[in-house]
Amino acid sequence: MVANELVSHKHGLLPTPSIPADLPPIELTDNARQVLVRRYVRRGDDGKPAETVEEMFWRVAYHVAKVEQAWDGDVIERARHFYALLTSKKFFPNSPTFTGAGTPLGQLAACFVLPISDDMGRDEAGIFQSLRNAALIQQTGGGNGFSFSRLRPAGGLVKSSAGQATGPVGFLRVYDHAFGEIAQGGTRRGANMGVLRVDHPDVEEFIISKTSENAITNFNISVGITDAFMQAVKDDADWELVFPDISSPEYRAFRGTLEQAREQGIPLVVYKTVRARELFNKIVTQAHHNGEPGVLFLDAANRSNPVPHLYPLESTNPCGEQWLGPFENCCLGSVNLAQHFGEGNSVDWQALRESVELSTRFLDDVVEANAYVPAVPQLKEAAHRARRIGLGIMGLADLMYHVGVRYGSADGQEFASVVMEFVRYHAMKTSVEMAAERGPFPAIEG
Repeated sequence: MVANELVSHKHGLLPTPSIPADLPPIELTDNARQVLVRRYVRRGDDGKPAETVEEMFWRVAYHVAKVEQAWDGDVIERARHFYALLTSKKFFPNSPTFTGAGTPLGQLAACFVLPISDDMGRDEAGIFQSLRNAALIQQTGGGNGFSFSRLRPAGGLVKSSAGQATGPVGFLRVYDHAFGEIAQGGTRRGANMGVLRVDHPDVEEFIISKTSENAITNFNISVGITDAFMQAVKDDADWELVFPDISSPEYRAFRGTLEQAREQGIPLVVYKTVRARELFNKIVTQAHHNGEPGVLFLDAANRSNPVPHLYPLESTNPCGEQWLGPFENCCLGSVNLAQHFGEGNSVDWQALRESVELSTRFLDDVVEANAYVPAVPQLKEAAHRARRIGLGIMGLADLMYHVGVRYGSADGQEFASVVMEFVRYHAMKTSVEMAAERGPFPAIEG
């Protein structure tokens, strides 16, 4: 077959050109091939592989590169470059890109962040509307991150029913139970992140919510830490647990963060005053006991927010790699530093630059190629509005060993800084070049 001949696959695969005959063979260990066949190669109705490992890599490379025709790009040539990047093990995207590219589902993102407002479902971020959206995402193989900080404290008045509010921890348990019934992508249960601010009245209950084994099994939990709290810990000062006055007329139409409530003059109610160090010690003790909660530094994240005019950052994805705004997704990939050894004890900086540049283009193409979840249109809208990507690294320890730098030493820290600054610079440079070719992301102004 010639390179531009489309092969109509069965078994849920979209038509894909055959692999160009002149592409180099893939060098993989038997164990690596077994893992790829077990986890990423598509299977037919009989459970047998419907493609080879080489065809799997080509499927991903082609269907990601295919979007470049929108900018008059040479799709086959770009696919060849992507194929070489992947099969040389210099870069790998997140798993859903391997499993979803070139399939009718076409969902290529690992995870999303969904907003939750203090509403049962009348607006797009209502408690049960977000649960519905999260369930649909998990059916496609994606995980979710949530901040429960906008939910009124447990026991608060609910005027519409004259009842009492369930509170963030109660709804965390509702979400956890629902996700326990959903097999993520048909192969695994969903991963999720739950965040609660350190000044929320229910934060003490949140900190111990995973004390009992099997109490909450489908969530990582993290406390959102502020600069003011850390200063109070340092000063051994009191710390107020506060929430907007839910009885005030201004609160009824409010859908923002605690900082926004302060800025808008919405009255706040102090539910409890604690010693900051005692609260901090509770977090540390519980984290030592069972590894959770983690901590997320809200103010630090927002100081580096690339689009502060769009939203404040309130949550990360389930594993905490990337802060995201409402409905945004993790378009993730990692450059494998272990495949960038130079002559002698050196780094092949030229090869690393080329890998970073091509990986950045690959991830931006994934933003375009991703089908997201059609039943939740806000996901695609958010992705195209800011075109967020997350390019990371792996193999740092291997590279350090190769160049003779001890991992964890002062020299190792300096070396890691140099490598990451190099990666960051060339990723940003490539982003600027793509903006010149394709236009800047729509939300750049503001």
